[in-house]
Amino acid sequence: MTEVLTWGVLGTATIARKCVIPAIQSSRTSTIRVLGSRDADSARNLARKHHIQKVVGGYDAVVNDPGVEAVYIPLPNHLHREWALKALDAGKHVLCEKPMALNARETGEMAAAAQDAGKILMEGLMYRFHPRSRRIFRLAADGRIGSLRLVRAAFCYRMDDGVLESGTNFRLKPEHGGGALMDVGCYGVSTARWFFGTEPVTVQAQAQHYTNGVDVHAVGTLKFEGGGLAVVEASFVSALQQTYTLVGNQAVIELPHDAYIPWDKDAVFSIRNVDQEAGETVTVRGADEYRLMVEHFTEAVRGRTRLEYSPEDSVRNMRVLDAMADAARSGKTIHLHNDV
Repeated sequence: MTEVLTWGVLGTATIARKCVIPAIQSSRTSTIRVLGSRDADSARNLARKHHIQKVVGGYDAVVNDPGVEAVYIPLPNHLHREWALKALDAGKHVLCEKPMALNARETGEMAAAAQDAGKILMEGLMYRFHPRSRRIFRLAADGRIGSLRLVRAAFCYRMDDGVLESGTNFRLKPEHGGGALMDVGCYGVSTARWFFGTEPVTVQAQAQHYTNGVDVHAVGTLKFEGGGLAVVEASFVSALQQTYTLVGNQAVIELPHDAYIPWDKDAVFSIRNVDQEAGETVTVRGADEYRLMVEHFTEAVRGRTRLEYSPEDSVRNMRVLDAMADAARSGKTIHLHNDV
């Protein structure tokens, strides 16, 4: 086994083109061996741009390539389970885009397959690896804001009217795992669970649904063990919201609207003490959180670190998303039993 991790990539999705392929290729610990795509022209152009030597048609040739150690899956949500299971069965480690699958049951199946295969499976929640996120997590864990009482997390954006009207985007198709909760609500749920360090016990939600039943605008509330509360917002039909706030009984941490994707620029947040109207601004040096995620994944594959975001954590996150979708449709409070 070589020191540099060799990757295969399934498809040329935007997240792959703009974020993860450049992250892998710029990493000191990884390189892309092969790119598989059903669009040959797009794949060849992308391969030339990022110095990928091998392009193949489709995805089977990638997961079965004996020189590939890890597979990155940026496919539409409904294809995550299928190709993760194929890759794990072929003896590959898997980095899978969020959300891990269509529901908690599928995610649990993928987690079990990874355990049986003895391979690493991780969901691509890159924000956890940014130095700002980690700095804020340490501050909260060290008691800088006192007892955490409330998390507000929002990831919302406005889709082009033509995209909404056509309904052809996979994010608007229920059979493809579409919806704002799945696409961007997963970040807010992950954020709340991460900072509380425990699981919600009850979930409530409201949503606006597209003509085919997919949610395009949703707000959920989570109640955690110990009494902490969270508000999670996700939308395809609003102005930009990409932020989270941690409210403690001694201080508040607030972020601008680049909380999940700050790119490489310096990242800031503020700390406002219990009785202050304006807080102190803290600046954290910029970093590529996608590259940091890839490098952490590689270290876990090599056995040099423990995977920070486990498949079991992904199952729990998906369980909350399932409950939010259920609550939004039924109008009921959903009670969760967290036994994973």
